[in-house]
Amino acid sequence: MSARFGPAGNADSFPYKSSVEAPKWLAGLGLDCYEYQCGKGVNVGEDTARKVGAAAKEANISLSLHAPYFINLANPDPDSLQKTVGYITAACRAADWMGAGRVVIHSGALMKRTRREAQDIAMKSLREVVAACDGAGFSHITLCPETMGKINQLGDLDEVLELCTLDERLTPCVDFGHLYARSLGELEGREASARILDRIQEVLGEERASCFHSHFSKIQFTPKGGEKMHLTFDQEEFGPDPAPLMAEVARRGWSPTFICESAGTQAEDALTMKGLYQQAL
Repeated sequence: MSARFGPAGNADSFPYKSSVEAPKWLAGLGLDCYEYQCGKGVNVGEDTARKVGAAAKEANISLSLHAPYFINLANPDPDSLQKTVGYITAACRAADWMGAGRVVIHSGALMKRTRREAQDIAMKSLREVVAACDGAGFSHITLCPETMGKINQLGDLDEVLELCTLDERLTPCVDFGHLYARSLGELEGREASARILDRIQEVLGEERASCFHSHFSKIQFTPKGGEKMHLTFDQEEFGPDPAPLMAEVARRGWSPTFICESAGTQAEDALTMKGLYQQAL
């Protein structure tokens, strides 16, 4: 097994109107995975989802799906939790139609609580989400809580790893751009990459750590808030630089899935990452 690389959604250079064409196009570029975007809501119909899945199978592209952005596991309101359960089970249903194995979910916002209070609520919510997904017949789909880029959001590395200890099927979505932005540029380079990977292994064990899910892009940040906006690899003012991370993953022989979230150049930048990884091998 080796690492997989692909884009989040369709790059500006994508020449077709329908995502059904994406898997074949990505395979032609030399990429091997694709994250279908449902950030603004799960609006994909069964027919389209099954066509995307069939096209991915034929092109040997592994699929994941991004659940709606507005999910907040840290909201204690019972109505809000029911909505969250609904959004995530809908995302799992669409993923199931496609044959996508992973669904990425946001952890949530602090809402004027301490980090610990918010985390405790999120743990409780996620337990209910997992039970609901199992009850709906989606136990084969891996939920991936994501590290977040804004400082006032729940979802630093340790918070996401703690969420993943609730069930051995949960897999972290480690967004290295987000960690870089929320640490105001601290978490970058070979040593920081090694520390992050070591920490995942320490909490989850090597078997689970080695196949983590990941988002990667360069991200502009502000000193007070963290993440401001996603950038492209051509931009040099902000990081993180993908090369040290690729070298560290290759050295360990791990096989994570890297989804590139660059602003418009996500397919091209995913290919750059794959090249860096193969050089390091």
